[in-house]
This record gives sequence, C-alpha cells and structure tokens, in this order.
Amino acid sequence: MRRPAEPKSITNRVVHSLRRSIIVGDFKPGEKLKIDALKERLQVGASPIREALSLLTSDHLVERMDQRGFRVAPATKAHFEELLKTRCWLEGMALRESIAAGSTEWEEAVVLAHHRLSRKDRQLSVDPEAEDSWEALHKQFHLALIAGSGSSILERFCAQLYDQNIRYRYLVAKKSTYRSRDVSLEHADIVDAALDRDADLAVSRLTDHYRKTGTFFSSLYN
Repeated sequence: MRRPAEPKSITNRVVHSLRRSIIVGDFKPGEKLKIDALKERLQVGASPIREALSLLTSDHLVERMDQRGFRVAPATKAHFEELLKTRCWLEGMALRESIAAGSTEWEEAVVLAHHRLSRKDRQLSVDPEAEDSWEALHKQFHLALIAGSGSSILERFCAQLYDQNIRYRYLVAKKSTYRSRDVSLEHADIVDAALDRDADLAVSRLTDHYRKTGTFFSSLYN
C-alpha cells in the first residue's frame, strides 16, 4: 500500500507552491490569503497551510494580520528601496570578505556558477525555484560570490534578501526596456574584478548591477 505523505513533506510542498505563486504574481501584493480558498486550490488541510504561511512570514513574503489571517506582503517603492539599500550593504560587505579570504576553491566555485548561468537564456520561469531555471542559477551565482566570507549567518541573510527581491524582478521584467540591459556583461565584469581581488571595483560593480534594477522598478511608480 502507498504510505500517506508525511506532514513535513506536505508543508514543504505547500510552502514551495505558495512561494512560487507569490513570486510570479499569481497572488497580488496585499492580497488576502484565505485558508478555505487555499485548501481547495492546493487540496490539503488547513494545518499545513497555516504552518506554511507562518514560515513564509519569516521570509517577508507573507504578513500576518492581527486576528484577520494572512496576506501577501505589499510590494511598494519604499520597501524595495529599503531592500535594495540593505542588499548593497550586506552583499558588499560579504563580497569584500570573500575577496580577502576566499580560497582557490571559492574562485573555482564562482567561475563554475558564472559558467552555468552564462549558458542559460535569461527568461522568467513559471517556477523560479526549479533547479534548471535561470533564476535558480542566478541565485547560485550571487551566493557563490559571497560564499568565501566565512559567515554563514551573513550568507543566510543575503539569501533571504535575494528571495524577497525576486518578486520585484517579475514586476520590473514586465517593462520591455528591462531586457535592453546586458546583464551577462554585468555579471562577467563582477567576476573579473572579484578574481582580480579588486574589492573596491567588484563591490562597485555589484551594487551598480543591483541599482540598475532599482531604477527600472522605481520607474513603475512615476
């Protein structure tokens, strides 16, 4: 007989499904997430849905409303600007530490992550977390750059901020001008500076890479 799914695996599946739906915009910013509707949509009970929503609040993709359930976290210009500023601070610091302390293994991991990303066409995926999606490879590349920092806590914070940022990229990418950027060249320039151990230049190129996305997002509110 087929064994029933373990509660943990059910919750993980619900987390993945809800995260994907929020990131790609199936659920709109600020939209209320009703348990009954999600039960029907996902074909699971209320308990794993509530647990999944609680887990997603720690990623700042979902907000808990006092006595009123959950909603998708708003996507505002002010929040994005705060997110962008924090990413530049933390990843800039982590990249500096990686360049100062990174080993040959770190260099090789950066080169490999960049190679894999450069071979993938840049396009939005219906599932940003799929292992072979451009988005997943892009995340691996950026985390490889800071993986030599020696701080797993700092790296986890950066990974969380990356996940929050994906949702904004899906909003920004709806503008045709977004695709006019040569993102591949931006990545290559960051790698060159990092491997040359030029921390100032590498951090400058990394933060400029992020701020270009910020400029496009801000234009949505003009």
